[in-house]
Amino acid sequence: MKHYLKKLEETVHEQWTRKALCDYNGDSFTYAQLATNIERFRIFFETAGIKKGDKIAICARNSARWAMTFWGVNANECVAVPLLADFHPDNVSNLTNHSDSVVLFVDDDIWAKMNPDDVPNLKAAINVKDGNMLWNKDKAVADAWENRKSAFKKRYPDGMWPEQVSYPTDNMDDLAIINYTSGTTGNPKGVMLTYGAMSDTDDFANTQFPNQPGETIVSMLPLAHMYGLAIEFIHPNVDGVTVYFLGKTPSPTTLLKAMQDIKPYMVVTVPLVMEKIYANAIKPALEKAKSFLAVPGLNQLIYRKARNKVIEAFGGAVRCFIMGGAALNPEAERCFRKIHLPYTVGYGMTEACPLLGYEWWTRFVPGSCGKPVHELRIDSDDPQHIPGEIQARGRNLTIGYYKNPEATAAAFTEDGWFRTGDLGVMDEKRNIFIRGRIKSMILNSSGQNIYPEEVEFVLNNCQYVEECLVVDRDGKIVALVYPEYPEGMTEEAKAAIPGQIRDEANKSLPAYSKISKVEMMAEPFEKTPKMSIKRFLYR
Repeated sequence: MKHYLKKLEETVHEQWTRKALCDYNGDSFTYAQLATNIERFRIFFETAGIKKGDKIAICARNSARWAMTFWGVNANECVAVPLLADFHPDNVSNLTNHSDSVVLFVDDDIWAKMNPDDVPNLKAAINVKDGNMLWNKDKAVADAWENRKSAFKKRYPDGMWPEQVSYPTDNMDDLAIINYTSGTTGNPKGVMLTYGAMSDTDDFANTQFPNQPGETIVSMLPLAHMYGLAIEFIHPNVDGVTVYFLGKTPSPTTLLKAMQDIKPYMVVTVPLVMEKIYANAIKPALEKAKSFLAVPGLNQLIYRKARNKVIEAFGGAVRCFIMGGAALNPEAERCFRKIHLPYTVGYGMTEACPLLGYEWWTRFVPGSCGKPVHELRIDSDDPQHIPGEIQARGRNLTIGYYKNPEATAAAFTEDGWFRTGDLGVMDEKRNIFIRGRIKSMILNSSGQNIYPEEVEFVLNNCQYVEECLVVDRDGKIVALVYPEYPEGMTEEAKAAIPGQIRDEANKSLPAYSKISKVEMMAEPFEKTPKMSIKRFLYR
């Protein structure tokens, strides 16, 4: 297994003048500029007395400068602490403090809402956008940052050359990243990931979706989340792929325009995005051609046209759409199979850096989330038929939760397997099928296990349902629904919709999991960066 920093070093040597990191219609940086930036960070840390293993937090919106900052921290063996820009300022302060970060790289508007007194360990706050010092209480750190460019010029009067670039690789077991989860079932925990875990993820990714220098990818997912950080940024970038950042969440028009311009080789996204493409574009087009779909030969032509239209919409060079973070709606999945869309659904979590299950699209089994990335077992007497907790073991897994020994101990079995908290089965060919979260499972009065996610799949196919959540209320199944009303619908018609949704869903549900009531939500559900609903807020 090759260290990902060794790969970055080799890419810097070979792709010196090629673009490495770009903002769409904005800043761009070559691998030469990236190498120079990393060296300036090294000089800054050295001069400021910041040592290997010290924590450096990054809280900013996706950008090429965010990525430049991460490499400056990570390649110099400080521990990167990516924090979601969408966190409340109080949470940013709390997590910066909890992680013992000594420097915070942050967007100026986020810092403006923070109180330095809430982060007593912090020595300085630096603007990611322009590199300006926003605040400091340690003059040595402030001076070291302000003088880093002149110190670099003094050390390299003729500039750096490729052969001068070398990054550390004798650190596989050292802590590289603390990533605070923002999951669906509780408060954030600081997941500790090593350089070896990240190298393992990159190594596996190269066996499944290798990339080449000169290719491009669009980074849409939050870089403070391991899915976006590892798969959209680190894995491609260390191999010479130019990574483009869109910044704030783009409108559909802006997104597709960017895809047309950038022409990514791979699209990494969440199922919700692809489900909306299905509902708003593919499904209506196929319904218009419904009378022709029964004609052999002609139907394949229509399906091929639909497939090509999706790929062309994303720039025409996409080899695979990789989805993760949630299960794919079965109706959308059936359609994707019919039109032979090159898609796959993976399985992962922050603690696995982030991969647990994956399979290339030509071998992917519908309804599954791939095959185990490393060792995986189902804690069940009959793993193929009776759901049990999915447990994993491998080099990619977390070494624990930062300053939380109780949570770390609870996360592992006595024989060293990581407890995912997910329920699932695994067939004889080792395809993984998730049934839900252990904490979400509902046990009804007759002792029957009900998996809310399975009921929600049915609900999501009902008319007027934009998104939904199933909860247990005094032993009864209640569906919370955020609706999508047609324009001009009367209040009287809206009042009848809850009953219609309940009756339509119950036709497809077994007796033990039928819905007793549908409650309409006035606002969309709060979500994690993976676009999973924060279930713990709606119990």
